[in-house]
Amino acid sequence: MDVDLVVAGAGGGLAGALRTAQLGMDVLVVEADEHHLRGNNTSMSTAMIPGAGSRFQRAAGIDDSPEGFLDDIAAKTGGQADPRVATALATVSAELVEWLADHVGMPIELAGDVDYPGHSARRMHTLPGRHGSVLLQCLTDAVRAHDRIDLLAPARLVGVGTARTGSRSAVVRYPDGRSEEISARAVLLATNGFGADPELVRTHLPEIAGVDYHGSEHSRGDALRIGASLGAATGCLDAYQGHAAVSAAARTLVTWTTVMQGGLVVDGEGRRFGDETLGYSEFAALLAAQPGGYGWIVLDERINDLCLSFTDFRDVVDSGAVRTADTLGELAERTGMSAPILAAEVAAMAAVARGDASDPHGRTHVAAPLAPPYQAIEVVPALFHTQGGLLVDEHGQVLDTAGAPLGGLYASGGAAVGMSGHGAAGYLAGNGLLPALGLAYLAADHLAAA
Repeated sequence: MDVDLVVAGAGGGLAGALRTAQLGMDVLVVEADEHHLRGNNTSMSTAMIPGAGSRFQRAAGIDDSPEGFLDDIAAKTGGQADPRVATALATVSAELVEWLADHVGMPIELAGDVDYPGHSARRMHTLPGRHGSVLLQCLTDAVRAHDRIDLLAPARLVGVGTARTGSRSAVVRYPDGRSEEISARAVLLATNGFGADPELVRTHLPEIAGVDYHGSEHSRGDALRIGASLGAATGCLDAYQGHAAVSAAARTLVTWTTVMQGGLVVDGEGRRFGDETLGYSEFAALLAAQPGGYGWIVLDERINDLCLSFTDFRDVVDSGAVRTADTLGELAERTGMSAPILAAEVAAMAAVARGDASDPHGRTHVAAPLAPPYQAIEVVPALFHTQGGLLVDEHGQVLDTAGAPLGGLYASGGAAVGMSGHGAAGYLAGNGLLPALGLAYLAADHLAAA
């Protein structure tokens, strides 16, 4: 065999490459995008990785456990998450973030100042700047420094076969049309999902098909096509992560922390249309359904200052996308909203924050009433990545339609079924990065034990 493991995709799958190499095996990473450090879904993330029961939480006095995390997953997905994948990832989550700190050298820190919809504990771990480009750079630097890992880019995995008993063949195609067949003990499909394939999106995600796609152009459903050729089963292909907070002007993510700290999401007239704290993923389709398919996040300077630790939010501010005014009337004038409607919504949320009234949309958490000067950021909905894919077991092994493992084939991240159940509402913050890193990590351990 040429190598022990071929990893297709140089995003979260690099965790699997590193873990495999650290366990004494040889790895080849195949990546279609020579500029993957900036065009990759991992690099576009906010670098938030849930770790339930980590030492970082304990140091902050946070009591958490995999069981608590699983309860949150069950509640958010309505019990529809794949139980093997959810249990495996919740269980390994703390080990994973500690491994990233101790064996990859990432400056991991607990995001102890951030609440996310559906999480009952502050279990998000991140890096300074809270941006995926930092996380991917750390992974890539560690991969390039390891003498058991080779990185081949640009090159695309286009097929997986059986080289001989007990091994796999990986067919790699280069931009000039040449192909090469590489033999390996196993192949890890870490090519993300199918968000960049409009036909697949229309087929499986019709409610979000008309919005902007905010992800890697190479997420074209490669894993689905390769898996289908081998008889692999699929699951939850209607699952996705949407986002209702992409700046219309900057085309950069406005962190949902703006909402969790007391901000409102309103339509073009200034009217709220749902409970924003349910989740930013499901809110994307709600925003897309509003007149014009856009809205505004209304916030204040207190929230602005709290969110400046996010690189993306600083970019939005620096782009000039934030409208500021001393009064709500002036803010309405600068945004085209209705002053009476906007003022009524802000007053109603202030009453909820004080405990004087209940919200007709069901929102119960408003951190504090908004105060002048007020701010607004125009936002549009987006599809970030798909959450369904090839069915896998607790080791990341791809399963056939009878539920049996397809030997020597693993999948992680958007290539695999994930832990979000169906639709957009089951997505919890971190449900993208945890399966991307965690299933790759678990696959490496399983291969080493085989």
